[in-house]
Amino acid sequence: MQNFLSFMKDNWAWIVSFATVTGGTLIYIYRHIRALQRGVQALLRAQMVDSFQHYHAKGYAPLYARENFENLWRNDEALGANGVFSDVHNKFMALPTHEESRPITVDE
Repeated sequence: MQNFLSFMKDNWAWIVSFATVTGGTLIYIYRHIRALQRGVQALLRAQMVDSFQHYHAKGYAPLYARENFENLWRNDEALGANGVFSDVHNKFMALPTHEESRPITVDE
């Protein structure tokens, strides 16, 4: 125990410096990772809005578009979404997968 106290007394400045640099570095890394998460989430949401508007206007969403939208939504949820796009997701998934066929009329 005496050796430990002696070591701490002799090297306190190095220990404090190391703790300060390590703590500062961890805070720096955390802030940048969080900023990247928010940026990616913003891009995911922008793509979801664009896809929803595009396919909602068409009146249907093909299977590949539904799979892509589902992938975007799941990744948005994994980044900590708070259910903001759940309603949009449900509306998108409710779209039919094929264009409704219109009856062909022949003018006589």
